[in-house]
Amino acid sequence: MNDAHLHLVVNHFPIIGTILGLGILIAGMILKNNSVKNTAYVLFIVAAVFAAFSMGTGDGAEDAVKNLPGVTKQFIHEHEEMAEKLAIILYVLGVISIGALFLSFKNHSKAKLVSYAALVVGVLAVFLAKEVGTTGGEVRHTEIRSDATQAVGTEHNAAGVEHGDEDKD
Repeated sequence: MNDAHLHLVVNHFPIIGTILGLGILIAGMILKNNSVKNTAYVLFIVAAVFAAFSMGTGDGAEDAVKNLPGVTKQFIHEHEEMAEKLAIILYVLGVISIGALFLSFKNHSKAKLVSYAALVVGVLAVFLAKEVGTTGGEVRHTEIRSDATQAVGTEHNAAGVEHGDEDKD
């Protein structure tokens, strides 16, 4: 398993974990259920840990794909910049979540305030996670790029042979 493969394995959890964590945190706040909120905090902490793993494998992944057709330094750079921003926000969210867990277990009066801080940072993290996922996908998936075009009515089969409307005479 090379760094590109490892990066693909670990890079989804910071995104998905943050989205799930935010949903669970909101549910816990609405239900006023500390166990549900604590579940969200644990997800945020795990997402931060996986963000560190993802950042650690990013350079190796870049080295593996930078010379492939359709991959440009611009797409890699945009993804890397967004990923660095998300990682910082997830590290902050992870620290807030550790504090929130501690305050929750101690039934501290500031636990509710910290849950709102986690909510605000979580919303920002989800926005950045969406951006990181999009820019990461654009590195290799040309079909999701804003400048993607496809010939209308023309498809290629697995062998690359063009075929269109077969009923033309």
